[in-house]
Amino acid sequence: QVSGGQARRIALARCILKDAPILVLDEPTEGLDAETEAQVIEALERLTAGRTTLVITHRPALLRLADSAVLMAEGRIAVQGVPAEVLDAALPARAKRHAAV
Repeated sequence: QVSGGQARRIALARCILKDAPILVLDEPTEGLDAETEAQVIEALERLTAGRTTLVITHRPALLRLADSAVLMAEGRIAVQGVPAEVLDAALPARAKRHAAV
């Protein structure tokens, strides 16, 4: 048995080894502690360079990896644009102070 965090790291390692031109990452840092999350985000920056990547996440810190972002609400596009614009439209002021974009 492996933990959720270990399973995510194994899945990311498989992505690196496969060298796929397109990546779909669903909540790649969910269940990770802050230190491991930072390491995974750093690795994702290298992994996603030059690849088409779709990242599905609730974590604002992952937005810094994106060239563009889409906020979905009730199955529809609510906001679309560069990550900073989407973050501004989506998060209350308090949450923005804690987001790393």
